[in-house]
Amino acid sequence: MKIVLDTCVWGGVRIALAEASHDVIWIGDWEKDPGDAAILDFSYRDKRILITLDKDFGEMAIVHNTPHYGILPLVNYQ
Repeated sequence: MKIVLDTCVWGGVRIALAEASHDVIWIGDWEKDPGDAAILDFSYRDKRILITLDKDFGEMAIVHNTPHYGILPLVNYQ
């Protein structure tokens, strides 16, 4: 599976996913965070599922009908 991890997701997750044979890019490795719109666009163009803690991506996809390849929002249940 091709995955993009948002900067808000701990970079160590990348290691576990890569060890499970997933193709993972962590935005935290990039020189500069390009912003939510650019991250969502990149993940769509590269056919990657976006994993994030940021609720803004869901709003972009649902309310603004921004194309995406898949968004997995991680929610902190307490």
